[in-house]
Amino acid sequence: MMKSDMYYYGIDIGGTSVKAGLFDKDGKLCGKFEFPTNKEEGGSHILQDIADFVKEQTVKSGLLSENIAGIGLGVPGSVMADGTVNKCVNLGWGVINAGKILEDLTGIPVFTGNDANMAALGEYCEAGMKVSSMLFVTLGTGVGGGIIIDGKPLCGANGAAAEIGHIPVVFDETERCNCGKTGCLEQVASATGVVRTAMRFLNESEQPSSLRNQNYISAKVIFDEAKSGDAIAMKTVERVAEYLGIGLACAAGIADPECIMLGGGMAAAGDFLLELVRSSYQKNVFHPSRNTPIIQAKLGNDAGIYGAAHLVMNMMQKN
Repeated sequence: MMKSDMYYYGIDIGGTSVKAGLFDKDGKLCGKFEFPTNKEEGGSHILQDIADFVKEQTVKSGLLSENIAGIGLGVPGSVMADGTVNKCVNLGWGVINAGKILEDLTGIPVFTGNDANMAALGEYCEAGMKVSSMLFVTLGTGVGGGIIIDGKPLCGANGAAAEIGHIPVVFDETERCNCGKTGCLEQVASATGVVRTAMRFLNESEQPSSLRNQNYISAKVIFDEAKSGDAIAMKTVERVAEYLGIGLACAAGIADPECIMLGGGMAAAGDFLLELVRSSYQKNVFHPSRNTPIIQAKLGNDAGIYGAAHLVMNMMQKN
């Protein structure tokens, strides 16, 4: 096989759908795909579905299996250095080596990483950033994080590095997070947490609010109403930004990255959210890190597939 014939798959497993990209040897996206995540029977069908997709899409793309140099796999859970996934609650998985299973199913080398780490790597590589370290935080249904050091994702001894969403910073929280603890940043700074916070404020007072007239309250609705001047929506956004700034300050105290990047659906609020977060961060961070730039991510939902592709390309080049 000629080197020019090499292609890679970047796969990002989400709780709702599996996103996939086919990339050429230069990292150019040749095709983007998506199919539902089958979580029936403890998620036991997911890897077989991915294997079937890879085989079928390879043929549809006019390629042979020999043309596929490797598969990068991003999963929503802690991943050890050997590719062992230390539980994926949202998928129903226990402790499994997902990469080894997928490799056996496809006959193609597989390299596995945490989904937030993959998104961080994707943003880092595609942005062409002139920095050696970066903290990436994704604000969605949960709050995930990834740390890039010298161009490589930091995994940690237990595959749990950069789990910023589970830093305990909300000391007056009494309800339990999905992880089983209380006071996690995710309980306030995720899209779910934004809605929970707004509902609490609405229930605690009779203050007029446009949120009371909404048929469905989402994080986007809350941000839109805050921008329009609604007091309770704005109070919610300010609380979210305050704790997110504190969480980023805690992370910066450990990693001291050259840049902090916010991604995920909530980051679409742009400078309206970022300016509030920057203010809280600067008040709470250790002074040497006070001027670390906090910027918005660029790749959106595609970050994971780009990162997974870069992971496998980097690993294959080493080998």
